[in-house]
Amino acid sequence: MMRWWNNEAFMKKKAESAPKEPEEENNLKKCTYTDTAQQYLDEKVYDNVRRPWTFKVRAEVTSGEVVCVTGNCDTLGNWKHDEVFILSKESLEDGNESIWSGNVYIPLKRDIEYRYVICIIVEPDGNKITEKQFIVRRWETHRKPRLIPKKIEQNTNELETLGFYDNKERIDRGWLTSETAIQLKLFNSNLNIWKTKLKGKPINVKVTLVNLTRNNSAQQEISQADDCLSLETMDLTDKVDYWPITEVAVMNQRERQFKFQDQFGLAFNEDEFIVFQILVLHPETIGILLDFYMFSQNAKEEEPPYHVGFSYILPSAMKRSEGQVSVPITSVRHRPIGEVSLEYLIVKPTTNYTCDLKYSLHRQWKETWRGLDVGHRGAGGSFNGDIKQCAEVRENTIASLKSAASHGADFVEFDVQLSRDLIPVLYHDFYVAIAMRRKKQVTAEEMIQLPVKDLSLEQLQRLKLYHVKEFNKSQFSDEHLEEHQPFPTLQQALEILDPSVGFNIEIKWTMQLKDGTYELYHPFDLNLYLDTVLEVVLKHARSRNIIFSCFHPDICSMIRLKQNRYPVMFLTQGITDKYPAYHDPRCQNVPIAVHFAVNMDILGINVHTEELLRDSSQIENVKRAGLVLFCWGDDNNDTETIKHLKELGIHAVIYDKIDQRCAKEVKESIFSLEARESERDIIVAAAERASIDEYLHPPPERQNSTEVKGNYVLEEAAKKETLSFHSQVSLWSNEGVNDLPCTNDDGS
Repeated sequence: MMRWWNNEAFMKKKAESAPKEPEEENNLKKCTYTDTAQQYLDEKVYDNVRRPWTFKVRAEVTSGEVVCVTGNCDTLGNWKHDEVFILSKESLEDGNESIWSGNVYIPLKRDIEYRYVICIIVEPDGNKITEKQFIVRRWETHRKPRLIPKKIEQNTNELETLGFYDNKERIDRGWLTSETAIQLKLFNSNLNIWKTKLKGKPINVKVTLVNLTRNNSAQQEISQADDCLSLETMDLTDKVDYWPITEVAVMNQRERQFKFQDQFGLAFNEDEFIVFQILVLHPETIGILLDFYMFSQNAKEEEPPYHVGFSYILPSAMKRSEGQVSVPITSVRHRPIGEVSLEYLIVKPTTNYTCDLKYSLHRQWKETWRGLDVGHRGAGGSFNGDIKQCAEVRENTIASLKSAASHGADFVEFDVQLSRDLIPVLYHDFYVAIAMRRKKQVTAEEMIQLPVKDLSLEQLQRLKLYHVKEFNKSQFSDEHLEEHQPFPTLQQALEILDPSVGFNIEIKWTMQLKDGTYELYHPFDLNLYLDTVLEVVLKHARSRNIIFSCFHPDICSMIRLKQNRYPVMFLTQGITDKYPAYHDPRCQNVPIAVHFAVNMDILGINVHTEELLRDSSQIENVKRAGLVLFCWGDDNNDTETIKHLKELGIHAVIYDKIDQRCAKEVKESIFSLEARESERDIIVAAAERASIDEYLHPPPERQNSTEVKGNYVLEEAAKKETLSFHSQVSLWSNEGVNDLPCTNDDGS
């Protein structure tokens, strides 16, 4: 006897009789069963028919890491990072490579997509850690995940290799799920030894974490000794814990990838930029111990260095998300012998959005995406000095973005910052100008400049505010129209602009200049600032292609660590006399920008064009590192220069007045054009699958028919119209493919 909850006729009747919204009821006139009941049956009934499957993969792992599988069914966790299927280690091969396998039952009657993931599993410790935590270390990020076709009853136990699929290698680092990242940056002359006999000698630095809690459980989160010299006994200990993690990188070609520290740390060189990265679940419970080592003057080749001193950094010294901390260096005899200053960055996981393992766009870039056109601040900057070089529409407005999109922009670039009430708005400068209404003419000296961050969204949109270079004159004739108003919100831009147009979102953040001053003082907390912007994008971007960019390297690091969906590009002005130099060495030239981009596993860099025109060999250096290259600057505001840059192989050029300088014959984004091609391929493929399915599994009323026929619904739809859903499809993510609109008999 078939139970009522497995009865197909009952399910069909239940789905058809379910309450419907008015629009849904109209859309279901023709395809109610197909779109509603069938989906319900597939997910609830068909999943009960399962097949045994063995996953077997070769992977390179380090201590504490395990290989897992994630996928689009419940036994594989439905892409959730904390519900992955954990494999077991079979054997140890050469080096760190090992074989991992596991047996599981998966649905038979639908395609199963899956990826391999490398995790560290942190068990509860009875104190701070109350639940098992899954830390994603690395994972496969191919555009299309691995596939197990439906109705294949069992596999052949084929050995797969983690990261290699479909003749491509693609594996990326994970993102912050529950852990916090702490970066300590050591550069310039920030390590000073005062003691005369030690001064000027080479010195090594090592970072170790120290537990500050009084819990003596055997499963403490922090080890008090991690392969270093103990301060109490001066004995070398061998205990190595896999969690928490401390890694180090140096911004040069040989050492720019994060790696575990050597036993006696890393040699400090004031001409290089060192980054220590710590991953920990509860940063408030740890102290950071810096140990300093030197080699004896007559040391033999195999002789280890000796311990000269140490420093402690406590959590109370790092209250903000970013800042600087200076601590004394104490000798082993407890006397001060020097001082070390480090800049720190604390990155917390996003609070109101959880990313999954379904797909990642961090480093996805098609080979055909070269020489793309990017509209600077939409249709162009409005306040660039020479009125002839200024756009006719106010920059960073909805109208400006629309104008660029209608004239062929592949991406529109614009600036985002927060209002006082934490609303992301589009505006370039940190300050706006305000004047007394009673005065007819106002000079620059009489204008009052206010930070955008100190005004609410309502104040920004209702007060008569001026750009700091605008004063009381207006060069725009359409300012009375809503879409021409300054300070549109980021959410409005995401909802109003055609989804086929990509967004290059530049995050505005204050930078410290080389002279020690800042572009803006007393900004928001950095984690709060970025979480607010990211939440809007992650919730409202839909299938739109999006790139984040920023001049501040720490912002780029944080966006990369906080989410796994959208790519990040590092903006650099390099060596130039046009703008004041920045304090951070990572901002000062193209080579170190490349090292930083590789270090943080981001998509690429966005270089000041002056640098590339001066030395075009840097273009190949960027590409050799596997990075995408954009360029920006006033030099781009020339048709011949744009053409030259594209011929050099630049992936995208950002420029003003795209309505006049875009050389495309068809004024349409590349994503829109490619989506139409993808649309046709999808229709053909769907029709072929439907034909084969119907032949192999004919419906009851056609049991005696041997004629192979196509899918009537798709064929008729193709005859009546070209399905225009390309604006719903992202060429990066393939989202929206399953969002084909249902049509009634009248075509509506």
